[in-house]
Amino acid sequence: MSVVTKCIGAAKKVKHRFEAQIKANTPVYVSPVRRIERVKTAKRVVAMTFDDGPCQMLPNPQGTHEKGLTMTLADTLERYGARGTFDVVGSTAGNYPDEPGKEGSASWGGKRYDHYPDFGRDSQGGAEVCREEIDRLLSGGHEITSHTYAHVLYGWKPLVYGRRHYLGDIEKAVADLEKLHTLLRERHGYAISLSRPPHYVDRIGPGLSSYDALALMGYQYMAASFDGAGWLPLSSYEAEVEATWRPLERALAADPDSLCGQIIFQKDGFNMARRTPIADGLEIQLKLLAGAGYRVVTVSELMELSPFADLGEGDDAFPAARKLVKSGYCPAYRDNTVRPEAVMTVGELCETAFGWEAAKARVERVLQKAGPWPCGLAAAHPYGAAVELAMERGCLPKTEKADPNAPATGETLAAFCKALYGKAPETPENLTRGAVLKLLAASL
Repeated sequence: MSVVTKCIGAAKKVKHRFEAQIKANTPVYVSPVRRIERVKTAKRVVAMTFDDGPCQMLPNPQGTHEKGLTMTLADTLERYGARGTFDVVGSTAGNYPDEPGKEGSASWGGKRYDHYPDFGRDSQGGAEVCREEIDRLLSGGHEITSHTYAHVLYGWKPLVYGRRHYLGDIEKAVADLEKLHTLLRERHGYAISLSRPPHYVDRIGPGLSSYDALALMGYQYMAASFDGAGWLPLSSYEAEVEATWRPLERALAADPDSLCGQIIFQKDGFNMARRTPIADGLEIQLKLLAGAGYRVVTVSELMELSPFADLGEGDDAFPAARKLVKSGYCPAYRDNTVRPEAVMTVGELCETAFGWEAAKARVERVLQKAGPWPCGLAAAHPYGAAVELAMERGCLPKTEKADPNAPATGETLAAFCKALYGKAPETPENLTRGAVLKLLAASL
């Protein structure tokens, strides 16, 4: 294992250790695009995602496997009545000129670009050439999501991938997403609705990120909460296989309900040592989950149970929040929490109602390098475009000094609803986010 690879593993451990502290210190905003890591449910249901495929190459070491890796994974899942979510690329064949990287390092597949399933083997992976594999996955009830067409970083990532080529342009990022979306729609009649950025690099350029690109596509951000391992090289193949299931076994032994609503990250491809421990580890994972009474479903099926991280069946604001999501509203923060007990601010109210529509206007204004919105908020402000739309529609009085952080008052909410729905409802005394969401849902 290289020094860089060890650093990647160490960095992830540090991140997980201080994850709560990092989140507490990071500003979060209401957003049309939500980062789906896990959802709140008491049911023993879990999702598994498989990145970087489809892959026609045989598992390595080959052992008893006679089919390509993707077909092997699909067969294994279906033996247990499980449905996976395959986060596919289109093709990395255009990611040249490039040089092969060092095996065991983060650049194992290429110094400037990623190549799937391997450097010089691009013709044996990706949705563009793996038509049979895509059809096979869809016929088995599995889900297809977008890991982008060419798997090129959205922006610069100095740590680990500092030498990698990156897009750095939201129009290029959207064009890449659209290319894979169009391929799946036109050739397979399938509509993608979820995407995971390459290597989780979110920043695209000044004021813009993957959340903006996904908003323009109408996608949600598919993340994960449990590492299925297998992607980091260890001392032996046997050790790598054990790493795919041992943490799962420990988690279930400590708390059989600990996996409820979680999304498990896996690879439909080689690890940095060009091995595929998931080919043998997946069956053990599925046995453990089945033994604990879990169903393995797609991420979209998981989100049907509960779209949110902090609200589920039985919670007071859950029916209203879910109804609003299905109606095209944005009731949750970017981290997929609703926080029903918090105070609803004016900016949040505007984003809840106009978030999807405002996303395009915000991107356009940032790209034009325009000045502040007429309401006084900066072009890149998360709520600037939504506040401006609310004023244009008569939901808010026009002003050049809008305060998006001001609590929404009963008077503000009544006027907002009067303009939006044609009637002013009786507003609750306690304007928490949960109370406002219930009022909005009842007005639809």
